[in-house]
Amino acid sequence: MSARDAILKRLRERADGALSAPDSDFAVVTGRGWSRDERLARFERWIGSVHGEVVHAAEEGWTDVLAKVLVDKGVRRLALGKQHPVAVEARRALVNAGVELVDVDRDIEQWQHEQFNDVDAGLTSTRGAIAETGSLWLWPTPDEPRLISLVPPLHIAVLDAGTLEDTFFDVIEKQGWKNGMPTNALLISGPSKTADIEQTLAYGVHGPRELVVIVRHA
Repeated sequence: MSARDAILKRLRERADGALSAPDSDFAVVTGRGWSRDERLARFERWIGSVHGEVVHAAEEGWTDVLAKVLVDKGVRRLALGKQHPVAVEARRALVNAGVELVDVDRDIEQWQHEQFNDVDAGLTSTRGAIAETGSLWLWPTPDEPRLISLVPPLHIAVLDAGTLEDTFFDVIEKQGWKNGMPTNALLISGPSKTADIEQTLAYGVHGPRELVVIVRHA
């Protein structure tokens, strides 16, 4: 019997019965009770405080806002997926926009140099956002790999206003993560940032220098 098996055997044969999880009070991490407008205002304030940009768009006209962002930011090469509705709509709208659309459903070894040196921006969908911390949350897929939000100098994220939750706990609870936890969820709270020993904050050292969130309203 291995040491591990011996330890587990002793735990199973405890004289005072099996161990059980204690009752927990999660009130401190939930129950904010904010309205939809309050959630949106808090999210925008917090993500804006760390240099994230928020632009608003109607659901049926968000690609016009995207096109304007690309022009304003001087984006010539945009990396994006093919299958998610956000990517499908963007590709359709940008056919004649003078922007090269870069496919991302490739093994990273095939286009690593291109991604790190030639792509101006990455476009992704989001699963939602957190009002309390001003954070987006993404669930990467082969169609939208995590590197398109972590490598290009500009990350453009599309957020539906109705997917905002008050706290991270609310996201975990409402999305049922206890029954199917994502293997690689990303929490994004502004552009990449880091600080040196003198606490001087710098942006874009290890990832995107800019983050633009397009908030879609139904």
